Amino acid sequence: MKPTIAPRLRTLLLLFLAVCGALLAGAAPASAHAALTGSNPTQGSVVDTAPAQVSLTFSEQVSLNGESLQVLDPKGDRVDAGGASDLGGDTYGLKLRPGLPDGTYTVTYQVVSADSHPVSGAFTFSVGAPSQTSVALTGQAVGGGVVGFLYGTARYFSYAGFIVLVGGAAFVLACWQRGSGIRPVQRLVVGGWLTLTAATLALLLLRGSYVGSGKVGDIFDLTLLGEVLQTKSGAALVSRLLLLAAAALFIAVLFGAYAKRDEDDRAAGTDAPDGAADAAAKDDGDTGTSAGEPDTGSEDLAAEKSDLTFGLALGGTVVAAGLAATWAMAEHASTGLQPGIAMPVDVLHLLAVAGWLGGLSALLVALFRAPAEAPVEAAAVRRFSRLAFGSVLVLVATGIYQSWRQLGSWSALTGTSYGQLLLVKVGLVAVLVGIAWISRRWTAQLAGPAVSETAAVVEQRSAVRTPAAVVERSEVRTPATVPADSRRAAQLARQQAAVDSTRDKRVRDADPQRSGLRRSVLAEAGVAVVLLAVTTVLTATEPGRTAEEARQATASASRRSGPLSLKIPFDTGGQDGKGTVEVTLDPARVGGNQMHVFVLRPNGKAFDVPEVKVAFTLTAKNVGPLPVTPDRIATGHWAASGVQIPMAGDWKIAVTVRTSDIDQATVNKTAQIG
Repeated sequence: MKPTIAPRLRTLLLLFLAVCGALLAGAAPASAHAALTGSNPTQGSVVDTAPAQVSLTFSEQVSLNGESLQVLDPKGDRVDAGGASDLGGDTYGLKLRPGLPDGTYTVTYQVVSADSHPVSGAFTFSVGAPSQTSVALTGQAVGGGVVGFLYGTARYFSYAGFIVLVGGAAFVLACWQRGSGIRPVQRLVVGGWLTLTAATLALLLLRGSYVGSGKVGDIFDLTLLGEVLQTKSGAALVSRLLLLAAAALFIAVLFGAYAKRDEDDRAAGTDAPDGAADAAAKDDGDTGTSAGEPDTGSEDLAAEKSDLTFGLALGGTVVAAGLAATWAMAEHASTGLQPGIAMPVDVLHLLAVAGWLGGLSALLVALFRAPAEAPVEAAAVRRFSRLAFGSVLVLVATGIYQSWRQLGSWSALTGTSYGQLLLVKVGLVAVLVGIAWISRRWTAQLAGPAVSETAAVVEQRSAVRTPAAVVERSEVRTPATVPADSRRAAQLARQQAAVDSTRDKRVRDADPQRSGLRRSVLAEAGVAVVLLAVTTVLTATEPGRTAEEARQATASASRRSGPLSLKIPFDTGGQDGKGTVEVTLDPARVGGNQMHVFVLRPNGKAFDVPEVKVAFTLTAKNVGPLPVTPDRIATGHWAASGVQIPMAGDWKIAVTVRTSDIDQATVNKTAQIG
């Protein structure tokens, strides 16, 4: 005996739980999308005197509050003045109390990146000389623990609910309009709406604790909830709830008025599939209706249904795009390179995923659960095949753009967690497309809906309801016997339902093409469950481009152990206008630096010039030029102290040398600082 649908669905559910649990448990507690790329003072540095403030530079803009940045003394007490400020260029400063004694100080940070993910960490610097400290560098991990797991699970279910809701509705409208009246399909789409709504509410409640303390007790803190509602992520979640209210109205019309209209059309013969239309025409001929005469009522019904279909399709598309935009406006696409292009592309990507995988879920339910007298037609399967193919093309195009945008280099594809997860996702998509190709082969062999087979099933069901059964039901309805036989009638109804269900399954399994299609679609669904889990973790992982930038900044800082020295030749064009300018920067790190400029003649002797100016520009971040006017110390020697470098990067150092009242030249050279 073949296994029933329940064990297969249970297998899919267990697969989902296993994959989701493994991925969420193995993910980093705080998969931050912003990285600390520089600081002043730097990590582990020793300064002679206590600085007036500390500054931290991140790879992108971050959100912070009064507790986001803290500086702790060796005893663990706060020594900052509070109230971090934005210094520009993704750099944030925190003023310190004056008169700090010597010792080791700890800087902690806990912020939210521009794409809504929390990031935290800590580092130390020392004043005078290092000392013992009671502050433990735990990493200040956020986004982990029970709250992190719950938040990641809610994200998964929000994606799953969106895909089932949008894809299931699209399958009904575009591929199988008769499905609007099929109860299992209705339950699937409504279940997607309920799942997305519940997951969105959970995300709202969990958000404050997720980016903050991580405590379970803070989940229902109304103060934190109020703070969340004022953030970009909170606004996106509230917008999603409002759009879900519109989606509820859409579902009510789709499975209410639209399903009723489809049923009326079929009863009138205006929308009968395949051979059923011929049967309806024959019946009309038997009742005296001329085949040549137009059926005005049927035409009106068809026109009304067409208008309703168009309205539902238009409204549903707007609502679906709006729901997809609530992810695009708050996550990866909203920050970084080309956000104006990335957000619409992200919306298309999500809609394509929903059209393919959500439609696949609806097809799976239709193949396994649709009643035998209303099987999913071959034409509907073919329409979905075309819809899925178009969705895959959109997925490939948008996926290539998103991969380029988030990776930035081939090395990030294999050298970062994001790139490795992306490779896994690409592999799963390839497997899914391969199984879909097998499904297309079964679809090509699939015969149209067997009208004679369906009629036979209806005839068998009618035969079961024999005159004796009708008499029995009539007897049951008499006032004298209703109280005594009500349980017997309910038992007979349950037996009849079981017989009908068994017969439906026998009819569905009798078609080898449909049986093969069901198996391949079930396999697709299993791979899709794993694919969705990987995608959920991927969206919470630091993009490869950001990880590479942070790694390069850290490596550059660790490689630099001495001052920067540059020699640049110049020629002002006038008499005695040639020479060499040498610029030294010590310690050539983020923060304050000592700069010396030496102007030399071609023979190496000091060149007494009337003026020297220096400017620093970080082109990659649109910072600068930052002008510096050094003081003349001696012949050919100019110097400036406290030269501030706000962040690490490849800085262009431009030096202007004036050798006379009218002769001057500006020369430049690029060097890594920080």
